[in-house]
Amino acid sequence: MQQRLLEAQEELARTEVTGTAGGGLVRATVTGGGEVTGLQIDPSAIDPDDPEGLADLVLAAIRDASRAAGELQQQTMEPLAEGLGGGGPGGLGLPGF
Repeated sequence: MQQRLLEAQEELARTEVTGTAGGGLVRATVTGGGEVTGLQIDPSAIDPDDPEGLADLVLAAIRDASRAAGELQQQTMEPLAEGLGGGGPGGLGLPGF
């Protein structure tokens, strides 16, 4: 079971999910482990008179990707937690699992 847990964690670290903001003007890519690996900004999202607006879009895209990564973590780890008798969140003694 411990080997399966390690394999699942490695798979999460390799898997990428994408979050968007501003109707797709900003896209953030995050691994299943939560590491930000990419950021794409459409040039039309860049307004020199509103840098805060772009910052808000970047944060929103990262949050969206992080939410998707959290869902992926839950889908991947929850069955393993149940297999350990954890019965769901907290069963592994890991935050969120």
